[in-house]
Formats: sequence, structure tokens, C-alpha cells
Amino acid sequence: MDQGFDVFQWANAVDEVKNNVSVELFLFNKNYTPYKVRYSDNLTQSVKAMFMLEAINYVIKEADKGLECREYELSDGEDKVIYKIGLEKVGRAETLIHLIENEYKDIAFFTDNEYEFKRVKGIIAKFSYPGEDGQKVFYIAKGIAASSALKGKLSWELNGETLEPLTADIAIKMPESNETAIVDGNIVIFNQSKFEKLFQYDYKAQLISEQKSKELMEAYGLSFPEGLTLNALLEDKKPLVKKLQGIEVGEMKQDQVLDYADEMKLEMMTDDQGKIIIMDDKDLSMFVNLLNEDYFVSPVNGKRYEIKSKKLLDAADGGEPPRG
Repeated sequence: MDQGFDVFQWANAVDEVKNNVSVELFLFNKNYTPYKVRYSDNLTQSVKAMFMLEAINYVIKEADKGLECREYELSDGEDKVIYKIGLEKVGRAETLIHLIENEYKDIAFFTDNEYEFKRVKGIIAKFSYPGEDGQKVFYIAKGIAASSALKGKLSWELNGETLEPLTADIAIKMPESNETAIVDGNIVIFNQSKFEKLFQYDYKAQLISEQKSKELMEAYGLSFPEGLTLNALLEDKKPLVKKLQGIEVGEMKQDQVLDYADEMKLEMMTDDQGKIIIMDDKDLSMFVNLLNEDYFVSPVNGKRYEIKSKKLLDAADGGEPPRG
């Protein structure tokens, strides 16, 4: 994130060149895969108005009424406040922008027959304009409720006094509210809840995830494939992070974890240096379950089980004593 980024200065700069700005539209799905979208020349002014002008006019007008811009980490749902956060902190948004900027030639055009509109998550507009030191680019993203789209075969349109078949394959209702702008490695958040929903980002959960990731890496020797990290694997794994919150990291030593895995006949691999290999979500879940002692062998039938929930029965350990 550009620590010197000033959202008010940005809005004023764009306002000065708004007539020279070009725009491209992309839909993106729930996997944050972007698709190119052509639009009619008749929509050009509408696209600029609904995305660019809506955002910059809000910033400019509300600045005189006390609008503030604060770090997202300090957010508390206040009125007259917009937030900013570094793009690199929001993985899904960063991936989406990376694909648009670096894989543009491989991005397909969207058609409902091939990609299904019901899987669409949002729409993002890419704005470009000439600056003093080269081409300037910024993005405005909004969420789309796929359920609100109208299918041509099932919908009619009222044209004056006459009902007629809807001529388009799909009619899309565009959100009117400002949601998210992405400028020079910064995400500007106009609507906190919609931003969090659009990019599935929860700062508090992310903070806990990062802390637990750090504790695990310090306490255990773990090995990951190139390009993969523990923090990336923990992202959006709320049940796993919640389980980690109740574990005293380091209480079970590495050799004990491996012995426990052998006892339970679980396939936990190690590399030449004795580090535990974590290839994917499945390996990570197994590792966390071992730390939480979620596996046991029945003394009755000798079968192995994974415990889904645990309740202490020994009052001395803080649980309720057995009844009866």
C-alpha cells in the first residue's frame, strides 16, 4: 500500500480528466476468475456515471462535510468515514487485479451459455487515462446478486403501454451504491460490509489466522510446496482457526505429533530434514487434528475414530463430573 495515498487528491485528479477516461468492464465469478464484457457505445456515459462519477463525486462533495479516510484496521462502522487497506492484504482482490493486468490475453469473454451468470460474484470496471508520467489506471468493483438477474426466456419488458418479450438473454440490475475502489495498490472502502462480502475478507479472523500461523511455524518444522504458505492455507478456514485458538501451540512436541500419527495409522509424511510435509488443506486439517488430539482407538472394538467434538468429564480438569 502507498502510505502517501490521498483519496481526496485522487478524486480531484480524476475529476479533472473525467472526459478523457476510457473504461473496460469485467465480470468475475465466485472463484474470482475475470471475464471480459463488451458493452454498447450507448452505455459508455452510464458506465462512467455509475462507477467512476458516483465514487469521485461522493468523495469530493462529502469532503466539505467532514468525510474522513482511515486505515481499515481501525474501522468501527462510523458514519462519514471511508477506509483504505493495502491490496496485498486482501488475497482475492489482489488475485483478481493480477489476472486482469497480467493475464489479459487469456481472459475469455463472458457468455451465459458457457459460464452461467448464476456463478457471477461481481463486476469490476477498469479506468485508464493519460497522466504526466504515463498511463494511469484505477478500478471500481461492485457486487452483483446473480439471483436478481432476469432471464430473457422467462421475462417481459414494459415498453410504453405494451408488454413485450425481453429481447436480451439476461437483464442485469446494477448496484447504485459505492462499494470499492482500487487505486495504486490501495483498496478504498466505501461500504465496509459490502467490501467484506465481495472479497470474503474478515480482518479480525485474518489477524488471528496470521498470529496462529506464526506460532505454528515457530513451534514446528513444517514444509510446504513452492509458492504455498501456512497463512495462505489457513485463510478462510474459520473452523480450523477456531480450533487452533483452543490449542496450546507447542505443548505437543514434533516427535510426539509424528508418533501419534503413526499410532493412528495416518499418512503424515516428512522430508529429509524431518519436517512435516503439508501439501494441501487435507494435510493441514490432519496436522491440526493431531495437535488437538482428535483421534482415538476404541478399547472395545479396536477401530480408529476422529472426534468431532470433545467434552471433559473429569471435574479436576475443568469439566463436569460424570453423572449416575
